Amino acid sequence: MNILMVGSGGREHALIKKLLESPKCTKLYCAPGNGGISRDAETVNIGAMDKENMVKFAKENAVDLVFVAPDDPLADGMVDAFDNAGIRAFGPNAGAAIIEASKVFSKNLMKKYNIPTAKYEVFDDAQKAVEYVRTQNTAPIVVKADGLALGKGVIIAQTVDEAVDAIKSIMEDKKFGASGNNIVIEEFLTGPEVSVLAFTDGKCVKPMVSSKDHKRAYDNDKGLNTGGMGTISPNPYYTEEIADICMETIFKPTVEAMNKEGRPFKGCLYFGLMITPDGPKVIEYNARFGDPEAQVVLPRLKTDLVDICEAVINERLSDIDIEWYDGAAACVVMASGGYPVEYKKGIEMFGLDDMGQVDGAIVYHAGTKYENGRFYTNGGRVLGVTATAPTLDEALDKAYAAVDKIKFDGAHFRHDIGKTK
Repeated sequence: MNILMVGSGGREHALIKKLLESPKCTKLYCAPGNGGISRDAETVNIGAMDKENMVKFAKENAVDLVFVAPDDPLADGMVDAFDNAGIRAFGPNAGAAIIEASKVFSKNLMKKYNIPTAKYEVFDDAQKAVEYVRTQNTAPIVVKADGLALGKGVIIAQTVDEAVDAIKSIMEDKKFGASGNNIVIEEFLTGPEVSVLAFTDGKCVKPMVSSKDHKRAYDNDKGLNTGGMGTISPNPYYTEEIADICMETIFKPTVEAMNKEGRPFKGCLYFGLMITPDGPKVIEYNARFGDPEAQVVLPRLKTDLVDICEAVINERLSDIDIEWYDGAAACVVMASGGYPVEYKKGIEMFGLDDMGQVDGAIVYHAGTKYENGRFYTNGGRVLGVTATAPTLDEALDKAYAAVDKIKFDGAHFRHDIGKTK
């Protein structure tokens, strides 16, 4: 099969390396890709949002399967464009991708179908939102931009004044553009966070192994929220008992709710959960693989990913048995100095090889470019240095050993991945 991956980050690199394990994969393209991806797939200079040229390329190169990985093109109808052209694509159509693209939609969906989540209110007027948080007079409180914001549209305000500032920066200063035309203000939940990705064909839902993301920029969960500074799998807080509760109260009801809304979801549905004293609740949905969750979940996948994609597209997911490797995986993100605010690009990187120079480690490229045999930084999150091992401690030791061998000016990473509560 000729396969086309849409996207350019660490998640896409992890998916590409997993697709390459399939004997069915004869040719692999990635548009637009990155420096590290160019070593594993043929990169194509087409932007991830360019539906017309993406479809044209797929037709001209006899592409059999397209994997649309990022949130923006999914919300914009990239899968719909391939469907209309008669090309098989993995991922939800625009009607289903709204579960991530609009937090207002997803919160209202959960309320309507009694899916456990934080209490919330929706606002399209900044002044009314400010009045609400002042009247509530409780903190911490969570302020969320309605639309997509590169994983950074959620602000946990520690005081009422911080909440007011957050409302103004999102709604008046348009920090996240049109994504902030509407906002969700919700209660602050406490408890361990869990990420669960699930394959679904709109009828059957099959959760993957659990993971835990570390969102804050600095050690001990300090600093700004980022797209993710590291991950571990499995999540130590996600017991079999909790998994059973989630399946009956969250996973199945969400898929059924989307069907009832006339928006059947086919692809990878991401459940961001919190295990509260009142049981598991949904913090957020994503309409695709998480980044960097994919970097620890996919190395543990034993079943052929191409076969799973086919089963999802054909709505035959219940017919396939998805198997996982035992043990654990850990990913440490190496970021550019200054991320997630301002950072430089084009810094040469040293000590890189595909296997991280450590047995059991693998380096996924997120923001890199490759020129004249050399790697350079080209983004905020630069690398996801990942390792698998029988235990989490061993996986973490291997990942950090691999990190130590990679050097570039301003390199920033957390030293406590897998160690924080």
